[in-house]
Amino acid sequence: MGKTISEKIFSEKTGRSVTAGDLVIADIDMAMGQDGTTPLAIRSFQEMNGQGVFDPKKIALVIDHNAPSPLEAVSELHDQIRHFADKYGLRIFDAGCGICHELMVSEGLVVPGDLVIGADSHTCTYGALGAFSTGVGSSELAAVMIAGKLWFKVPESIRVILEGRLPKGVYSKDVALALAAEIGADGANYQALEYSGPVVDALSVEERLTLTNMAVEMGAKAGLMAPDEKTRQWLSSRINKPCRLIAPDPDAVYAREVRLDCSRLTPRVALPHQVDTVVPIEEVGEVPIRQAFLGTCTNGRTVDFQVAASILYGRSVHPSVRLIAAPASRAVFLEAVRKGWAETIVQAGGMLVTPGCGPCVGTHQGVPGDGWNVISTANRNFKGRMGNNKAFIYLASPATVAVSAITGRITDPRGFLA
Repeated sequence: MGKTISEKIFSEKTGRSVTAGDLVIADIDMAMGQDGTTPLAIRSFQEMNGQGVFDPKKIALVIDHNAPSPLEAVSELHDQIRHFADKYGLRIFDAGCGICHELMVSEGLVVPGDLVIGADSHTCTYGALGAFSTGVGSSELAAVMIAGKLWFKVPESIRVILEGRLPKGVYSKDVALALAAEIGADGANYQALEYSGPVVDALSVEERLTLTNMAVEMGAKAGLMAPDEKTRQWLSSRINKPCRLIAPDPDAVYAREVRLDCSRLTPRVALPHQVDTVVPIEEVGEVPIRQAFLGTCTNGRTVDFQVAASILYGRSVHPSVRLIAAPASRAVFLEAVRKGWAETIVQAGGMLVTPGCGPCVGTHQGVPGDGWNVISTANRNFKGRMGNNKAFIYLASPATVAVSAITGRITDPRGFLA
């Protein structure tokens, strides 16, 4: 019987042939913690009487969620992370470096075929490179830092085939939202989404990362794509070892199949307060906004800034709107400066904040006011997500966010594209 990508990776990491449903203990290739979860992992590490880490080169710690620190207590937690990293020789990305999920891929820490865990739910992002990556709790991260292994139930896979061709003004974020509506917020619980089809083939690696990033928004354990020549090229400047092009077998067994004809898609918007309450933008109605946010591990990359800047160029942000842009990494920030995108955003009336998670997690850098409508490129819009449970968060593509910032209301971007 053929195997899915997930089954192939788990077979390699356990040294035996496994299939969906098997309980396994597997070797971990990379482990990651961010500043919201690592202090708890350090405490668990100490409670487990950890005397050392399994391999310092396979652990990365990132200060990105509250960076730079907005509070004295947070500064203390950040210092705990720095001291732990220094004690055990771990790689650390300090405040200003960017978001953990962007850094893990752009710094070449994940390669196709890897098994990666991270103490953050959107660790599933790395599946765009053909790695099985998934979010875990802080105690699991602590156990992995000590032993280098973790137990899993090998997940069933849902085959997601993205057919057709994306129309102008429709982006990978619109596809991700359309899939969330189709599958549901818990429709893929503890399963892996395996994406394929001509739309995936046509997307850049950066755009593919948007799709796998949101796999967890459907309850999935992981989201994966078979790496291709485009993946190999993207990784060529980032890694020093051969890139393996792992693919599912033709007779692999899937739990079910979901097909989406993307040629028929129009821009999509997720309404408050559920990520799967998604409608075509034509059905949103008149929604005035007070804040527009470009960034996050979903849409804070160069391709997203390029799209937003091309729309904002020569235009002004609506006087009632606060436009905040948070580059996903220092490299994205510098690219935005070199290409003039940063200047365009600021000239339009927007502001750039430190590379990192920005206001997505609701602790600093742009907490909305009571009753505010927010249009955001983030991946979550549950009540209170951005720090105010009296705000209303709408999710959309960078193009929709940029256009809405100009008009002051949620607006279809297609009429603003050159």
